Amino acid sequence: MVKEIIVVSPRGFCAGVARSIRVVEDCLKLFGAPIYVKHAIVHNKTVVNDLAEKGVITVENVEDIPEGAIAVFSAHGSPPNHYEEAKKRNIRVIDATCPLVTKVHMEINQYIKNGYRIIYIGHKGHVEGLGVIGEAKKYGIDIPIIENVEDAKKILCGPDEKIACLTQTTLSVDETEEIIGALKESCAQIVEPPARDICYATTNRQAAIRHTAPMVDVMLIVGSQTSSNSNRLREVAQQSGCHAYLIDSVEEIQKKWLADVKTVGVSAGASAPEYKVQEIIDHFKREGAHIRYADVMKENLAFTEPIELSKAKKDAKVNI
Repeated sequence: MVKEIIVVSPRGFCAGVARSIRVVEDCLKLFGAPIYVKHAIVHNKTVVNDLAEKGVITVENVEDIPEGAIAVFSAHGSPPNHYEEAKKRNIRVIDATCPLVTKVHMEINQYIKNGYRIIYIGHKGHVEGLGVIGEAKKYGIDIPIIENVEDAKKILCGPDEKIACLTQTTLSVDETEEIIGALKESCAQIVEPPARDICYATTNRQAAIRHTAPMVDVMLIVGSQTSSNSNRLREVAQQSGCHAYLIDSVEEIQKKWLADVKTVGVSAGASAPEYKVQEIIDHFKREGAHIRYADVMKENLAFTEPIELSKAKKDAKVNI
């Protein structure tokens, strides 16, 4: 029987996710439904379904958005040609790209302009990476995506070659360090970004899991299977010595996971809503478990809203 629940903090929404969801909700109030979102606003099934009930239509391609419609571009970022396509279709774009992803877009442009060859560490096919390497396509450059140490060992560079690496913001901190180490073995002069690209929320949540995992038998991570940062939390928990499961809701908890388990940890990916965490806590409370909170570190970062949204509010003379 589970006797204790340790609720890990920081967990759940990061500043970028909170901002992007608020952008969509403000657009609904300002323009009315339907509001189109290009790609899931964040990689969380619950969030997307909740917004759909309010009149949000999620599409994957710009051509799926009606001409002249209001469209929010998701937190993960988009390649430059998507903005061009939207402009041609007279679509009013509200760009909800996380500012920390935008930073990577700016970095790749700057490095290319300064004559650097770029190596990108990330997951092939992930929408964030597609947006970043899409920047290079403006210059006719194809960027290799490095997923693991084996990929990194295949990269060769000349002794005087200018080379820089960038990373997806939601990677495993430890695994990325290993990959960068492997790159340095063959490209000692490789330049890393002035500030590491893995975002503060990903780093903090992984650190909190690493701190708490040795205290528990099982770690439950609230998040969707499509969420990179949530999957990394599950992996970090497992690597730190406990069983870990990624779930969207309390209904997905399986009794066999908790057989002979005394202590369960609960955390959430950066795109997972807090009310789903609270439902799990309430479930274990009803089962008689003691609830303890592990506040590993504090976060107080917030981002301003997109310029396009501020302008729309000003034009409409409303304060949402």
